[in-house]
Amino acid sequence: MTGPHARQVYKAVAPAGETALARLFVAAAFALSLSGCSLALPVASLDLDDGPDATGTVEVRPASPLSSELGPEDWRRARSALAGALDPQGDGAAVSWNNPDTGLKGSFTPAGKPFVENDEICRAFTATLEGRGTSRSLAGKACRPSGGEWAVKAVTPARNA
Repeated sequence: MTGPHARQVYKAVAPAGETALARLFVAAAFALSLSGCSLALPVASLDLDDGPDATGTVEVRPASPLSSELGPEDWRRARSALAGALDPQGDGAAVSWNNPDTGLKGSFTPAGKPFVENDEICRAFTATLEGRGTSRSLAGKACRPSGGEWAVKAVTPARNA
């Protein structure tokens, strides 16, 4: 048909390379849209033992090497007094500590001169611990590396004279 009333039908034809590229783009967009989707199903364990889930044990250590009665704040205060008492430049006098929140208190007195052991400065001491209706005397040894903090190495009940 020809003439003014004739309809022309146009068919869009893309070059072969552009069609393949368009198909690749659509496939990539579809794959990307699905890549964020996932489905996780709970998988029952093959181990039917309903025992405890513990894998090991943790040893609970007391806050203080002097006594299990001393909590972290008690030991913080006592450790400060210990450092003052054992200071090699100190006068050898007793240094006291007190924690009014727990009612525990005590003191440290250096026993003898400082000495070197295993490249650390060490010093023997006597200590008293009081509170909760008890009073104890202890003897011990503490050491510190050069520039470090004092660490209690040994503690035993003090012998009564």
